[in-house]
Amino acid sequence: MQPRLKKKYFEEVRPQLKEKFGYKSIMQVPRLEKICLNRGVGDATSDKKLIDVSIEELSLIVGQKAVPTLAKKAISNFKLREKQPIGVKVTLRGDRMYEFLDRLVNIALPRVRDFQGVSDKGFDGRGNYTLGIREQIIFPEVSLDKIKKIMGMDITFVTSAETDKECYELLKAMGMPFRNQANN
Repeated sequence: MQPRLKKKYFEEVRPQLKEKFGYKSIMQVPRLEKICLNRGVGDATSDKKLIDVSIEELSLIVGQKAVPTLAKKAISNFKLREKQPIGVKVTLRGDRMYEFLDRLVNIALPRVRDFQGVSDKGFDGRGNYTLGIREQIIFPEVSLDKIKKIMGMDITFVTSAETDKECYELLKAMGMPFRNQANN
């Protein structure tokens, strides 16, 4: 079965964006290519189990196995060795990507304390958007009993949009609750 947001994108969002930006071809319309979740686990230099806990947590949240990120070079001041695991990442594409975005927008973000909407300052100038989350407990998949430490993560939305305005309009049409609903 096709995810709800994927269906919405093809039936509503794509024609709406084509008309708004005046594209000649439907293939010029920006689309979501992938969603990357990344979590830095700085304390992993002293406690190796934190990486395993983070991998398990991230895998549970997105429904796909997360992989550890390794240090590129040694930094003695941080007690860091080369190729030592210091973070966790996972990349979502296809149906899993749309399912995760749906759960993030409709379930997880509204659970944030004093939620006013997400910032519209996370654009990189090339049509991608990054959102920082301070605590993983906003996801219903995470059990409060099993949490040893509150940790955040970065979520990057990689789109085929060429400008930040196109990316903003795409994410807004997909349901992303931006704080300032005015034009970028």
